[in-house]
Amino acid sequence: SEDNRVKLQPIPPNRGLIFDRNGIVLAENLPSYRLEITPEQIDDMGTTLDALATILDIREVDRTRFKKLLARKPAFEAIPLLFNLSDEDVARFSVNRHRFPGVDITAGLARHYPLGNQAVHALGYVGRIDEQALKELDTSNYRGTTHIGKIGIEKTYEELLHGKVGLQQVETTAQGRVLRILNRNPPVSGKNLYLTLDSRVQRAAEEAFGDKAGAAVALDPDNGDIIAFVSLPTYDPNPFVNGIDYDAYKELREDDREPLFNRGLRGQYPPGSTIKPFIGLAGLELGITGGHSKTYCPGYYMLPGNTRKYRDWKRTGHGTVDLDDSIVQSCDVYFYDLALSLGIDNMHDYLGNFGFGRATGIDIMGELAGLLPSREWKRRRHEQPWFPGETIITGIGQGFFLTTPIQLAAATAALANGGRMLAPNIVYAEQAANTTALIPHLPRQLVNITIGEQYHWDSVINSMIDVVHGARGTARAIGKDSTYRIAGKTGTAQVFGLKQEEEYDAETLAVKLRDHA
Repeated sequence: SEDNRVKLQPIPPNRGLIFDRNGIVLAENLPSYRLEITPEQIDDMGTTLDALATILDIREVDRTRFKKLLARKPAFEAIPLLFNLSDEDVARFSVNRHRFPGVDITAGLARHYPLGNQAVHALGYVGRIDEQALKELDTSNYRGTTHIGKIGIEKTYEELLHGKVGLQQVETTAQGRVLRILNRNPPVSGKNLYLTLDSRVQRAAEEAFGDKAGAAVALDPDNGDIIAFVSLPTYDPNPFVNGIDYDAYKELREDDREPLFNRGLRGQYPPGSTIKPFIGLAGLELGITGGHSKTYCPGYYMLPGNTRKYRDWKRTGHGTVDLDDSIVQSCDVYFYDLALSLGIDNMHDYLGNFGFGRATGIDIMGELAGLLPSREWKRRRHEQPWFPGETIITGIGQGFFLTTPIQLAAATAALANGGRMLAPNIVYAEQAANTTALIPHLPRQLVNITIGEQYHWDSVINSMIDVVHGARGTARAIGKDSTYRIAGKTGTAQVFGLKQEEEYDAETLAVKLRDHA
């Protein structure tokens, strides 16, 4: 008994599960085996690793990661070397166990994403705790824990998902084999999360893109719930859990289509004509235009005293149009003229009410704010004055103007809501382990946008309905056989500029240079 030892062992908590709004599992924990080494029981670590490599597949990346952990963790604490061992690996080590005091195989749980690449840009993934994460963690609560949320929901809600570490006092042999447990303080499992996502809608949205790259956000305007969050192309998060192969990661990173890039949250794009309902509403509410004010569109617009032509998307022009015609048919010339009358200061201030130019506050880390340009911004950023030509192209969502898909969805929801601005929300509820009760995450209201005249808002929304259901609407193809009413707005944004008389021909351009839809 004098040769035996008493030691404290951390008991890592089980990580909380993640479900969609219908209870479909998005992130689970599956049984797995891992090989661990307790440094204080090893006489020569290099020799031990070399000997283990003769019976198990130990990659250089495994050794590197292990050595980093070795330098940071106490010698009495077991450090994982290999994860997700196969039954054959376990059997091969077991018959050689007597050769390796201080080395053992332990059973545990490994993170798994059963739907593979679906919704990965919202869900994120866990990965092994690295050197950077160790600097930021409460190490006392992560003793025995090997993985941590890296991006997405897994990272944003790490504290809830992880739980609280437990401890047990055990008696071991001199070789480290546990004889009995003397005392045990159990861990507290992490909380389960129920997301607002509907995996059926998510799958349908992803499939609708085919091979195209892009983003889609389906958001419930009543409460800010995100029903689908798509960024394509996508990738399978499962290889990242225990360390993706270098070549596989390099292929993802160097892919021109950028599968690792979260377009919905961080993609900043010119909004194009999708901004026109907001510009039109600004004109009505600020008294710059009336609903029946008309503008003649010959197919181009010219500033007074300037020979440059700012072209309409329709080369032959739309003729005489009012605001409704201009939203329904997406007439650029009308909005060039309205933007010039509004001025950049009015446009900046009014569009700012809808959240353009700032983060929405969605509960996923890493959101970018887009760019709502102003005189002051250009002076600070470019040390130049603001020009009238920049005002008119801002009116059709071009120029310096940038927005993210989630930001545009939140702004459109506020328009549909009559000015009630909500923060987009992707976690519906949390659930403590071993309970059935769900604790809901309530909608977060950001602001109520002041309404001058209700009929102004109704007018713009009716025009957006005609975009889809009107005889000349730019989105009439999707409204043709619909059994319900849709309000919408199409938009096309140039990726690069054309010369005055140059024609746009998508077939002759590389995909990355074609207009955004």
